[in-house]
Amino acid sequence: MNRTRSTALRELRAYFHSPIAYVFVLVFTMTALFTFFNVNGFFSRGQADLRGLFESIPLLMLLLVPALTMRLWAEEEKQGTIEILLTLPVRDHQLVLGKFLASWALLGVGLALTVPLAVTVSRMGNLDWGPVIGGYVGALLLGAAYLSIGQFVSAMTENQILAFILALVLCGAFYGLGSEAFLGLFSDQKAALLRALGTGSRFQSIARGVIDLRDLLYYASLTLFFLALSVGALRAKRWA
Repeated sequence: MNRTRSTALRELRAYFHSPIAYVFVLVFTMTALFTFFNVNGFFSRGQADLRGLFESIPLLMLLLVPALTMRLWAEEEKQGTIEILLTLPVRDHQLVLGKFLASWALLGVGLALTVPLAVTVSRMGNLDWGPVIGGYVGALLLGAAYLSIGQFVSAMTENQILAFILALVLCGAFYGLGSEAFLGLFSDQKAALLRALGTGSRFQSIARGVIDLRDLLYYASLTLFFLALSVGALRAKRWA
């Protein structure tokens, strides 16, 4: 556990010693607020809720999370520091988990900066906190899944741009599986199966304030699956 924490702290320092952390937090927060007040028209709807915020969260994460993960292993490869990491007395799963926790913590900072928005809205009307809590839980789970996907892609290539594009495509594919536009092409039975596999449709369920154990297990399984693939990719590099 100490080695996992050390890896996470090392990765967090790397984030904040570069513009990545500051740019991510700024862009995430400002874009979320802009879409909430302007694109989704909070004042024109006349309702005290955060629906506009959580409607934009999946798309924001789809675009910004790959920017967080593209450097996790690709930069280590480019700078030649991966050889040093692999010779340290740290297990592969500890390295993967440490990097994942660091990126998840940074994502959590971005989400935490939107909490004052919920407090402000609650003072303007009778805010139902159930969907708000569900929205933040869903955002953390969705982010965890995308971060694990992005880390796996980064572990497979040393090109950061390629890692960004591939992670964007793969995360977009999981999101698109549950989109209504895509589901309309299939029968009801197949559409129900695809909806169960889509990250976006699962998020919408939690964001309504309905925290189903099946949704939690889905995100946990997806996250652990891609973290395990990252461990496998790292072991392949160790023995290459």
